[in-house]
Amino acid sequence: MVAHTIRTLRPAFVLVEGPADMNDRLDELLLAHTLPIAVFSHYRDAERVATSWAPLCDYSPEWIALREGHAAGAEVRFVDLPAWHPAVAGHTERYANRYADAEARYAEATRRLCEHFAVDTVDALWDGLFEVLGPDADPEELRTRLDTYFGLVRGDAEADAADRAREEYMASWVHAALARAGDRPVLVVTGGFHQPALRTLSARYAQAAAPADWPAVPAPPDGALGGSFLVPYSFRQLDAFAGYQSGMPSPGYYQRLWETDPQGAGQGLLRAVTERLRARGIPLSTAGLIAARSLSQGLARLRGHPYETRVDVLDGLAGALIADDLDRPLPWTTGGTLGAGNHPVVVEMVAACTGDAVGRLHPGTPLPPLVHDVAARLAGLGLADTDAPVTLDLTEEEDRSRSRALHRLRVLGVPGFTRVSGPADGTDPVFTEVWEPRPAAGGREAALIEAGAYGARLDEAAAARLGERMSAAGPEAGAPADLLFDAVQCGAGALCADLLTAFAARVGQVGDLGRLGEMLSATLSLWRHDRVYGVARDQLLGGVVRSAVDRVIWLAEGLHGGPGVDLAALRALEAARDALRYAPGLLSVTPRTAAEAAARISRDPRAPAGLRGAAFGLRWALGVPDDPGPVVQALAATAADALGDWLTGLFAVAREEVAHDTGAEEHSLIDVVDGVVSALPEPDFLVGLPALRQAFAFFPPRERERIAERLLERRRLRGSARSLLRTPADPLLLARARALEENVTRLLDRHGLGPSPADRAAPAPHPEPTR
Repeated sequence: MVAHTIRTLRPAFVLVEGPADMNDRLDELLLAHTLPIAVFSHYRDAERVATSWAPLCDYSPEWIALREGHAAGAEVRFVDLPAWHPAVAGHTERYANRYADAEARYAEATRRLCEHFAVDTVDALWDGLFEVLGPDADPEELRTRLDTYFGLVRGDAEADAADRAREEYMASWVHAALARAGDRPVLVVTGGFHQPALRTLSARYAQAAAPADWPAVPAPPDGALGGSFLVPYSFRQLDAFAGYQSGMPSPGYYQRLWETDPQGAGQGLLRAVTERLRARGIPLSTAGLIAARSLSQGLARLRGHPYETRVDVLDGLAGALIADDLDRPLPWTTGGTLGAGNHPVVVEMVAACTGDAVGRLHPGTPLPPLVHDVAARLAGLGLADTDAPVTLDLTEEEDRSRSRALHRLRVLGVPGFTRVSGPADGTDPVFTEVWEPRPAAGGREAALIEAGAYGARLDEAAAARLGERMSAAGPEAGAPADLLFDAVQCGAGALCADLLTAFAARVGQVGDLGRLGEMLSATLSLWRHDRVYGVARDQLLGGVVRSAVDRVIWLAEGLHGGPGVDLAALRALEAARDALRYAPGLLSVTPRTAAEAAARISRDPRAPAGLRGAAFGLRWALGVPDDPGPVVQALAATAADALGDWLTGLFAVAREEVAHDTGAEEHSLIDVVDGVVSALPEPDFLVGLPALRQAFAFFPPRERERIAERLLERRRLRGSARSLLRTPADPLLLARARALEENVTRLLDRHGLGPSPADRAAPAPHPEPTR
């Protein structure tokens, strides 16, 4: 209809709903591209990031308008607001169409139409009203149907503020074009939802004076970065079943429909499904295909369609080829995405409808500077045309440069290389990386163009992307250690200075003690020991450590809770201990100040038992041990089920001090613990035993043996301490068996069935096996 209208009217101007900031570069769209392609638009400032894609296929009305308008000698202009404008950039999904109309505003009308025509979705409704007309349909009949349809679904409903801003801007272009067209017509190609409003606004503008110039194209604010580029696209990206929010379903089917007719599209879909099923070994007989074809034709006649629509063909295939019960509705009956667990025949049907077309830009298409920068860098590093795995020695400067480049591409989401091994974090003693080249399947060029939104050079683009990730994380989510390690792997140099400064400030807002401790441990390890990335003693990393220690002490002192041990929180205090030991010059918290805070935590009855024990351990590790008297009282007053938690916290932070203290002649902490545990009643001991076992698991075998030796000394017993660590069964099981024996003995005594006192005094003929 668009092509017919342009050829018939020969308009002076063809105005197309598209980003007006592309008007100076429309010649790029006229190059000999292989479709589909898309106009990728981006915007970034200190507060907002927006990206969007406007896809173009062979059958897109915008594409037809551009090509036919140019061929007819008309002046073609895009007339919508730029994609970065707040009225347009309202979607956050990766493949969200910036021109997606608010379907909710006319949901009621379309629901009633679907009910009237007995179809499940708006897409099926569209097929039955418009696509089914076939290639020989009268364009005027099609125009009348479209006018009626959009007049009904939009009516005189008031659009929201964003759509009103867009419609007023498009109407100003219509007004300017009419003033310049003279007696020649002006053709506007726009989404049908906007048509009624544009007609009303254009009539109102006609009463105003003719504008002296075209409407101004809004420019990004000062300090913001924005622009548009052409990128290759694919049918899979466009397909609504694959998750594209405003895409169309089954673009491969509609490509066949565009190239042939409804009959050719149906037959082509049947053939594609057959090929896919047989290629995957799914049984499919000729009789089944005949049944599917017959069923599709019968459904079309039953539904009053002159030709088979897409849904007729799909329903016919499903009815003839799927004999199993389906546990979910067919995707074309709900309009949803294709998720996991669908029937394999349904999956192949949807894939056949999608098609596998991948676009390609003409070699003369202007590209963002980043594309050229990456090509030059990879060539200079010997990574441009390799198909063999790349092994990098991170202790060598040349290999570190290669590693930084590959990590920057990874952070930007550019396919091509995949790291299969290497250090997992800053504490991992691994000094080699292995990267494997992976086919990008046409997506590398598009990903590089899209990454050009972050900067002109690879290093600055990666730094901008990392900064965006940190902003998106939010203060409550914390500053994850993997983000910091990504910054280090990408090269924490001058370009990451702002990122690390902001990172240090963000640390002061983290509310999760465990996440904070994870980040502090990784950062401190890099600051102390790094031999690979060049960040040892780095001032910016030191700022992160300083903020993290302040925050750990503050959060720990305010943490209250019930039973159980939060091991992540204990690791946070352990990391703070290491910072206070090995980097005191970085910190605003002194060891004495930290010890005073730890004393308050250790005496706070509302603090979790594990945290109280860790606080006592922190004082000990910092050289400020508590007086033994209060410790004995605290342990004696601790409930049996919390005693192990208290010790877990202590051993997590001060294991070395406890192990060293074990050799003391008297009054060691192990002596105190032994006295408290030995005094526990049997039921309380059994309740506390699992937590006690968890606590002593912090000691390696050699230190556990020293503790066992100390316990033997306290009991004046001789024997092998090592044998105590090698019980024939689970100690908890042995303790339960002993308790069971004692219960049985008491029960027998109660009923007078137990052994006599003389029998008890006599030596047992055999040792008791369970003990």
